[in-house]
Amino acid sequence: MNTADLGLPVDVPSTALFTDQYELTMLQAALRAGTAQRRSVFEVFTRRLPHGRRYGVVAGTGRVLDAVENFRFDAGVLAFLRERSIVDGPTLEWLADYRFTGDVWGYPEGEVYFPGSPIMRVEGTFAECVLLETVILSILNHDSAIAAAASRMSSAAGDRPLIEMGARRTHELAAVASARAAYVGGFSSTSDLAAGFRYGIPTVGTSAHAFTLLHDHERDAFRAQVDSMGRGTTLLVDTYDVAEAVRTAVAVAGTDLGAVRIDSGDLLLVAHRVRQQLDELGATGTRIIVTSDLDEYAIASLAAAPVDAYGVGTQLVTGSGHPTCSMVYKLVARAGSADPNAPLVPVAKKSTGGKTSVGGRKWAARRRDGAGVAEAEVVGTGPVPRELTDDQLLVELIKGGQVIARESLDVVRERHAAVRAGLPLSATQLSRGEPVIPTEYVVGG
Repeated sequence: MNTADLGLPVDVPSTALFTDQYELTMLQAALRAGTAQRRSVFEVFTRRLPHGRRYGVVAGTGRVLDAVENFRFDAGVLAFLRERSIVDGPTLEWLADYRFTGDVWGYPEGEVYFPGSPIMRVEGTFAECVLLETVILSILNHDSAIAAAASRMSSAAGDRPLIEMGARRTHELAAVASARAAYVGGFSSTSDLAAGFRYGIPTVGTSAHAFTLLHDHERDAFRAQVDSMGRGTTLLVDTYDVAEAVRTAVAVAGTDLGAVRIDSGDLLLVAHRVRQQLDELGATGTRIIVTSDLDEYAIASLAAAPVDAYGVGTQLVTGSGHPTCSMVYKLVARAGSADPNAPLVPVAKKSTGGKTSVGGRKWAARRRDGAGVAEAEVVGTGPVPRELTDDQLLVELIKGGQVIARESLDVVRERHAAVRAGLPLSATQLSRGEPVIPTEYVVGG
């Protein structure tokens, strides 16, 4: 089912206005100057990882493919541009027929990246490529930040499942994208039904404190929930007194009670006490789920606690302190004329302040040691060294304007787990550090 057909806000019929005005004014000027049709190469990369992070996670690629495919200037959009006098008549005529006809290469979704990695490469005419800058960056910067936080949290959680539950802590549409990115990074489910509907992510949820407070007695609330959802449900036990609530929960549901949830207090101490109490009551199979503003550090601190699952909200959907990846979209090569056969000329910004970049159309490969563990991210221009040809990272995503590389989220999620396992062990350390492998540049002819 295409949710756009239902008029739901999780999809939009066009992504053409998810852009900055200067992209359209650049287009207008280039059309007038006769340079708009020059073949061009833009690349997405970041100059540095968020402070202290050891690797980044590529997420949002599938959403980028959807966005490029739906980048259309329909009558309503064109009318808006005309009424505001944002661009002139000839530019409006050009936009009316806009279809991206170029090629897009990129790191597969779920891959990891490092400073300088050419995460995505967009090739086509300057006119058709320049318009995509903002929508591509907005998706990749957001989703990759959430996926990186999710990856750190899932690494800290080990085999214990993680529930994404941050919808109420972010914009309603960002919540859907966050749930998707969290699933890529290793979370197993979400509380957000729009994300479940849109992307097929498993959804979970039972009750909040309001449900307990609604009833005259905690026992009545538990009884109502068990009668409605069965003994396998999860009962929230920290509304009043935790120990009393656990006794009541087992009395109501029996020893087959599915789980109890703890949402406040000293989670390490309370989890141990609840586990002991459940075991003494015979509910040895009842799981303990903890929530309450967790991040990767809190999850790691609970590694020795008898916790069976974690629910994470605010810290996840805000990137655990790093809500963006500082990715940029830069022109790195362009032809000297509109002739489609004109050779590409490397170009790059040269300035002070750490914003320099490397010109030229890039390739990337990951060099591994004898044990198959990554030891360097190699980025270059020109021919790919023979010893790295089988380790190249970029894959073709769009060819001649047609999407050719859509993947299921489960495939992407499995890829990330496998790629992370192939990094040095220090990648999973939560302490601040440098990128776990260096980026090496090879400048060819």
